Amino acid sequence: MFNVGTSSPQQLPSAPSWTCAFLSIPASLRLATEGEAPLEVLPCAGARGKGADPSSAMSELALEELSAIAAIYSGKDECEVLQVSEGISFRIQTHVEGPLGTDVLLQLLFHLPISYPTSLPNISVNSEQLTRTQCMAVRGRLLEEAERHFSQLMVHELILWIQQNLKHVVEQAGTSVCSSGKSTLSAATAEEDGIWTVLLHLDHMRAKRKYVKTVEKWCADLKLTGRLMLMGKLILILLQGDRRSVKEYIVLQKTSKVDVDSSGKKCKEKMISVLSETKAQAEHRRFQAFEVKEYSTLDELHNEFVAAGLAETFSEFVLPRLKQC
Repeated sequence: MFNVGTSSPQQLPSAPSWTCAFLSIPASLRLATEGEAPLEVLPCAGARGKGADPSSAMSELALEELSAIAAIYSGKDECEVLQVSEGISFRIQTHVEGPLGTDVLLQLLFHLPISYPTSLPNISVNSEQLTRTQCMAVRGRLLEEAERHFSQLMVHELILWIQQNLKHVVEQAGTSVCSSGKSTLSAATAEEDGIWTVLLHLDHMRAKRKYVKTVEKWCADLKLTGRLMLMGKLILILLQGDRRSVKEYIVLQKTSKVDVDSSGKKCKEKMISVLSETKAQAEHRRFQAFEVKEYSTLDELHNEFVAAGLAETFSEFVLPRLKQC
């Protein structure tokens, strides 16, 4: 576990000569998937020329900071690249001391825009040992700290800051972490927590094979279950899982270059619609995995929704879409 009580910030290793997975796409950067080794620091130089990846537009200092972070957090599952599009998205997992000396496994998701550090990073926080209110409090304090470091390299400083201050931030949030490591939910957050069911509609899927693999990976990373449903021109994604994870998925879907346009260039998904978003009810079936399924008839598709306890969702949201196809 990281030492939360240190009073002086840890210094970044000197890394002017380093390049790592962040600097060479696709030869060196591999999006983390289950069973793969953690990010590897590679002695490769200058992926800055013609045909360089989106991250190559980032400043040299920013890339050096990312190299250093990849070296520091080189243990299993400590550092994971999730997406390289309009900057870099990556996740840091770190054990931090919480209230009453509890061990909190904190997941920090950073999205660094190409203009970082002159633009602030987007930050998401998740932990099975914290309530939604506590995670929101941690995120809020990290964003405040980020503003204090505006135009400076800050990711490593933010990680160190929360390692040293998580206990106080959680205590100030007004709720406690159980010594067993499970969350204590308040009545105010109970409605947000639990399993949620979300139905999404996609207009098209040109690079189908790549698109499907990306969706499957995101669902595996975020521990979401459900179905990718294909019937003729109709494309639906039915997701079940923690609401924070569902929202994170939707952000990835809308901001990542997951498909190609009519000219074959990579593009973001601009034609996605959230048809339905509800907390799972007792009569709803819990999907055990995420599967891709193709349906040849309307009855087959309808039966899938009926079996999941979502007959009303089918009638209210799916049938109108079928009439438009």
